[in-house]
Amino acid sequence: MSLTANLYPLLKPWLFRMDAERAHEWTTRMMRFSHSLGLLTVGQEVLPQKPVECLGLRFPNALGLAAGMDKSASAVEAWAALGFGFVEVGTLTPRPQPGNPKPRLFRLPEHDALINRMGFNNPGIHSAVKRLKKRRTQAVVGVNIGKNFDTPNEEAVNDYLLGLRAAYEVADYIAVNISSPNTKGLRDLQAEESIRSLLGALKVEQAKLAKEQGQMKPVLVKIAPDLDGQQIEALARVFNELAVDGVIATNTTISRVAVAGHPLEKEAGGLSGAPVKERSTDVIQAFRMLLKESTPIIGVGGILSGADAAEKMKAGAQLVQVYSGLVFRGPGLVQDVLRTIGA
Repeated sequence: MSLTANLYPLLKPWLFRMDAERAHEWTTRMMRFSHSLGLLTVGQEVLPQKPVECLGLRFPNALGLAAGMDKSASAVEAWAALGFGFVEVGTLTPRPQPGNPKPRLFRLPEHDALINRMGFNNPGIHSAVKRLKKRRTQAVVGVNIGKNFDTPNEEAVNDYLLGLRAAYEVADYIAVNISSPNTKGLRDLQAEESIRSLLGALKVEQAKLAKEQGQMKPVLVKIAPDLDGQQIEALARVFNELAVDGVIATNTTISRVAVAGHPLEKEAGGLSGAPVKERSTDVIQAFRMLLKESTPIIGVGGILSGADAAEKMKAGAQLVQVYSGLVFRGPGLVQDVLRTIGA
C-alpha cells in the first residue's frame, strides 16, 4: 500500500474534527504539494493497466474521480497520480459564483455518507479552462458544466452552450449537469420536453464545434437517482432519439429514508455515499435496459469498495467514479477498486 494510503487512517480522525469543507480544501492543497514533491506515488502498488475503449476515447483504466471533488480543476495531475484513469472537474458555470452560505457540507460517518448543498461554488469555467490548457497527464479529463444560480430555466440553454464552447478545446468529454439538487429548479430540466430542447441545442453546437476544431468530443448527461420508472423511460427515449453520447448515473439523492433519525437528517442538500448505492445501481440497470447498446453509462454513487464498483459494472456501467468513498476510505480505495475490476 502506498505511503499516502497508509497515512490516511492516521490523518482521518484529525480531518474529521475539522469542518468538512475546510478539511476538503486542506486535503486538496496537501495533495498538490505532495504531488509536486513526488510523494503521492511512494510505495504505490504498480498494477498492470487495463485500458478501456469507451466514448471514442482510450481510458488508462475504468476508474474515475466524480465531479464535485475538484471543482476548479486545480489538482488534476495529483488525482491522476493516485491512479485514476479519468478525472471529471467542476461543476463549472459561465460566471464565477460563491455557492450557498456555509456550512454546506456535512459528514454522517455512521452511514458513510455526506450531505452537501454547495450550490455550484466555482471560479467560473474560463478560469478552469486556463488551468486545463497547462495540464500534464495521460488521464482522460471530463469537464462538468452547469448553469449559474440566477439564470432562469428558460434561459439555461445559453449557459450550457457557453459552457460547452468554453470547455470543448480542453475537455476529453463534457458532462451536462441537470441533476444537482442544490441549484433551485435545476432538476426541472430533466422533464422530457425541457431536456429534449436543451440537448437538441447542445447536439447542434457539438456538431458545429467538431467541424471547426476537427474533433468530435462526447457530450454526456448526468442524471438524478430520484427518478421514477416513467421519468427514466422518458429520459431514455430522448437520449436515444438525440443519440446522446453517454449517461452518468447518478448524482446525489434528496431522499432521507436511509438516514432517518440521524441528527443531520433535515439538513438540505444532496445525500451521497453508501445510502445512495442501491438506488444508483438500480437506475444504472434500468437505463442499461432502455438505452441503445452503444450508449455507455458511467456508474457513480455509493462506491466504498472494489466490490461496490464491480456491482455497478455488472448492472451495466462501462466506467465508474468515486467521490464520497474517498472521504471515508481514503486513497486506498483507488487501489482496491482497480484490483477488483482489473486495472
